[in-house]
Amino acid sequence: MTATSNPASWQRRLIGPRYDEVGSAPLWSLLYLMFLFMNWANRPWQEWIGPSVLSVIVFLPLYFLAYRSSGRHLLICEAAIAALGFALTPINICANTYLIYAAVFLPQAGLSLRAIIVTIAVGMALYAAWLLLYGMPMQYAVLVACISLILAIAITAANSFHREKRLRQAELKLSHDEVRRLGALAERERIGRDLHDLLGHTLSLITLKSELAARLFDRDPLAARREILDVERVARDALAQVRRAVSGIRAAGLSAELAAARLLLESSDVRLDYALPDTALPPELETALALTVREAITNVQRHARATRASVEIVVDASFVRLVVADDGRGASIVPGNGLDGMRERLQALGGRLSIESASGQGTRLVATVPLPPSATGVMDVSRA
Repeated sequence: MTATSNPASWQRRLIGPRYDEVGSAPLWSLLYLMFLFMNWANRPWQEWIGPSVLSVIVFLPLYFLAYRSSGRHLLICEAAIAALGFALTPINICANTYLIYAAVFLPQAGLSLRAIIVTIAVGMALYAAWLLLYGMPMQYAVLVACISLILAIAITAANSFHREKRLRQAELKLSHDEVRRLGALAERERIGRDLHDLLGHTLSLITLKSELAARLFDRDPLAARREILDVERVARDALAQVRRAVSGIRAAGLSAELAAARLLLESSDVRLDYALPDTALPPELETALALTVREAITNVQRHARATRASVEIVVDASFVRLVVADDGRGASIVPGNGLDGMRERLQALGGRLSIESASGQGTRLVATVPLPPSATGVMDVSRA
């Protein structure tokens, strides 16, 4: 699809980069312009329809420009929109709609909520004085100004809270990405240290014994044979050390995934409690469980509408059980790519996946995987 045929493309060019944050709300907000054409004063349409249409033509560029502006330029756009409302009021009493549009952009200007309320109150007081100067009875002027004040504060406060929530979510996403980056960096550094500590001395020893065996090969074949056997033994020991090191490196994957999951859920005001077992898991099994946690927590964040979630991992003599539960709305589960991927990944290890979900009672996901008899070791316990 070309850029010109993509609706989101021309909307983004019209509204600017903030379209990615606010979606199509700026376009839907233009529906409020219909209040300009309600003619509550019952004036002949020939008197107000032309200036009202002309005001819309002037307003639209200012409106879209405000979404692309900041600082002084944004304030100029807001002032121009408010001035448009003042200018049209003698002809169309519903021109206070423009004052509400001007107030909507105040959170974008970086003002505090208190400063926004004060600014709106001052603006509406001036508008009430303008109505009185125009000749409107005091009770009607105060009523129109108060209605405009209430609507402007309500809409602007909602936009302000929504903006703060977007900023907080962006900060949490950065923290989430930073946890993943630091986890990957720590893993690379650990790999480097282990390779240096475990293989540096071993490879040097193999090199020396190989050179000695080559020199002894013609003079003393039995001694050369012993050195070659030593080389084989050292190489096998090195292989075992590498496998243990890789197992330790991979063991950090599950703890890092759970830490990232907690940050993800915090962005939706969901508390996550979790606990890791004190028994090390085989790398392939831990990877499968970590990916299962990732997919399950993503589903909680997107669909559950929960306030709390928990992840529990139980290691028995013959199996590992992962339980992910939440107190969300619950519903009938519709299998998708994520659930199918989890199930296939676990089945490849001989495991199984079950999901219990009832409306209003949350969801409980249980993954059970057989534990190889050779799985031994110790892993730190981590709790949230």
